[in-house]
Amino acid sequence: MLSEKEIFDRLTYVFRDVFDDKRIVIGRNTTAKDIDDWDSLEHINLISAVESEFGIRFKMKEVSSMKNVGEMVDIIASRI
Repeated sequence: MLSEKEIFDRLTYVFRDVFDDKRIVIGRNTTAKDIDDWDSLEHINLISAVESEFGIRFKMKEVSSMKNVGEMVDIIASRI
């Protein structure tokens, strides 16, 4: 079982890679509005990269209902 900090550390790496921005810092309340290039296409790339990083699959309803990074972390934590 990974700690929330470990999940955030790995997610930070994924976000920085997907958005090609090494300055990105994410928190529980981070949303698409907080990251310049986070549009619907990049959202698909992000979800795919997160699934690969953690070896999980999000359900479609989870993807469409996620409101922030904190909810993503909670889902990841419940699966690993």
